[in-house]
Amino acid sequence: MKKNQLLREIDKRRLWHPFTQMQDWCADDNHEDPLVIQSGKGAVLTDVNGNEYIDGNSSIWTNIHGHRHPVIDAAIRAQLLEIAHCSALGFSNRPAIQLAEKLVSFFPKNTLSRVFYSDDGSTAVECACKMAIQFRQQTGQPDRTRFISFDGAYHGDTAGAASLGGIGLFHQRFSFTGFQVTHLDSVAALLQLDQSTIKKTTALVIEPLIQGAAGMRLWPEGMLHELRNWCDENDVFLMLDEVMTGFGRTGTLFACEQESVVPDFCCLAKGLTGGYLPLAATLTTEKVFEAFLGSHEEQKTFFYGHSYCANPLGCAAALGNLKVFEEESVLEKMPKKSAVFHQAIEQAFCGHPAVREIRQIGLIAGIEIAGFNRKEQIGGKICLRARKYGLLTRPIGEDTLVLMPPLCVTEEEITKSVAALLQALNDVVGG
Repeated sequence: MKKNQLLREIDKRRLWHPFTQMQDWCADDNHEDPLVIQSGKGAVLTDVNGNEYIDGNSSIWTNIHGHRHPVIDAAIRAQLLEIAHCSALGFSNRPAIQLAEKLVSFFPKNTLSRVFYSDDGSTAVECACKMAIQFRQQTGQPDRTRFISFDGAYHGDTAGAASLGGIGLFHQRFSFTGFQVTHLDSVAALLQLDQSTIKKTTALVIEPLIQGAAGMRLWPEGMLHELRNWCDENDVFLMLDEVMTGFGRTGTLFACEQESVVPDFCCLAKGLTGGYLPLAATLTTEKVFEAFLGSHEEQKTFFYGHSYCANPLGCAAALGNLKVFEEESVLEKMPKKSAVFHQAIEQAFCGHPAVREIRQIGLIAGIEIAGFNRKEQIGGKICLRARKYGLLTRPIGEDTLVLMPPLCVTEEEITKSVAALLQALNDVVGG
C-alpha cells in the first residue's frame, strides 16, 4: 500500500493526463484516482494492489486479442533480437515491408496498394488529408482544398485532423487552424450541396458504420455505399477513418467490408498492433501515389514523416496481431460473441428508467443515460463505481456508458461486465 501511495503522490505532482480535469484528479479528497495498473492478462487488468478488472474499453479502444498474448509477445521479442528501431527516411526494414504487403492483401486487387506509416490515428488522418491536397495541386486542381465531414465526428487531435471533427469541445478553441471543412449532418445535406462547394472539395471523411466519440452512434444501413457513389460521381476522394472500427470491432476485419466499399484512403491505428505499440498506416491507391512521382527538381515528394515511421517493433507487433486473427479464427467466432454481447446488454438495460437508448454493433456498445444534468457527471460516477464490481471503462461525455472489450473476451466475462455496469448504474441512479 505504501508503494501505491507513493506512486499516486508522484503521479499527482508530475503527470498531466489526457482528457482529464487535473484539478479533480489532484484533489486531496480524491481517494479513487489515480488507479495504477501493473499488469494484464487476456481481457483482465490488475492494479498495484492486486485488484483485477475486466478491461471494458480495451484500454481506450486499442487492445484486440488481450494483454500478454503469447504470439504478439513472441513477435516483439524476436524483433528485439535484431533491432528496435531504424529510420524509414531512405531506409527500410523487413517487418515494415511484410506488413505493408499483408495490409493491402485485405483489399481487392488494384485498389488500395500503397502504405504510409505514421504513429497514431490522428497522424494517419493528417497524412491522408495532406496527400489529398497535394494530389490536387500536382494534377492541375489547386483550388480543391476543402473537406467534407460530419457532425459528431472525431478524427484526432492534431490541428488538421481536429478541424475535421464535429465535436466543438475538441476543436472549437483552435478553429482558426487546420483545414477548410464543410460539416454536414446527413446524406440528405450532402445531396443539397451547391456545385461551387463540391468543386472546391478534395475529400469526404467519415468513420464507417459508427461514430465513436459522438457516443457510439450508428450510421444508417447503406449510407457508406451511398457516399461511395456520390464521391465517384463528383470526383471526390472517399477517406475512411477505420482507427476505431478496424481489426474486428464491428464483426469484420474492417467496417467498410460490410457494405462492400473500398475507399481511396483508409486510416488505421489503435488495433493495428493489437493494442501493444503506437503505429498507424494510411493506405491509398496507385493513382494517388503516382501523382507524387517526378524529378528532384519538381519537388513532388510527400514531404512528411516522423522519427518513428515504420518502427520495426510496431510492425512486428502488427504482424503478430494479424497472425492471431488467422491462427485463432477470431472473426469466425465474432458472430456468436456479438450475439451474446447484444443479448446481455438488451436484457440488462432495455427498459431501464435511466436508459434513453442502446447502440451496439459487434463488440461495441454505447448505453445512453438520460434525465441528469451534465454538471452531475453521472456517467463518470457510474464508471467509477463499476470498479467496485471489477470493471474498468470510461464514459463518452457524461451521458454514454461504453462497453468495448477486447475480442478475446469470454462469454463469462461479457456477462460479468454487463452485470458490473448495471449494478454500478443502479447504485448511482437507482434501478
